[in-house]
Order: sequence, then structure tokens, then C-alpha cells
Amino acid sequence: MRIVFLPTTAADLSWFRTYYARVFPEGAARAKHQLRNLCHLLEANPYAGHPGQLDGIRELHIPRTPFTLIYRVTARHIEVLRLWDERQGKFD
Repeated sequence: MRIVFLPTTAADLSWFRTYYARVFPEGAARAKHQLRNLCHLLEANPYAGHPGQLDGIRELHIPRTPFTLIYRVTARHIEVLRLWDERQGKFD
């Protein structure tokens, strides 16, 4: 199943890149690799994440990062709503 990053993820993706470029540059390549691997996993297993607080929303933590993919599965594709920085608290 194809993954679509919705416009609501634009600022999150920018922060993800900025965080690793400025705050933790030595982890940037690994974090990008983790995100890419997680997307491949999600394409093959759309329900890999756990149900979120909101109806129809799922969450999948990106290993070894403080980020979680917030997404929903539709009939045609997987829509990523946010790339949530967990240090902001729970997504709701």
C-alpha cells in the first residue's frame, strides 16, 4: 500500500531535518534510515502501528528517535498526518 505524506506533515518533516542537522547531526543518517525503513514496513503492514487516541488514527514509533508517525489507513493508501515529536507530549 502506498504512503502519502499529507501537507500537515510539512512543518514536522522540516523540524525532523532541522533537529538532526543542528541538534544531533551524528544521528541524522541513522534517523533518516529508520524513517525510510519504517515506511517500508508500513507499506507492507498498514496496521503495524497501535490505535491512537482519535478514532481511525494509528501511531507507529520510529525506533531510536523521539518521533512517531501519526497515520490513517484508507481504502487506497496510508495517509501520514503528522511526524510527531514525542517531546511535545501525547498527540491528540
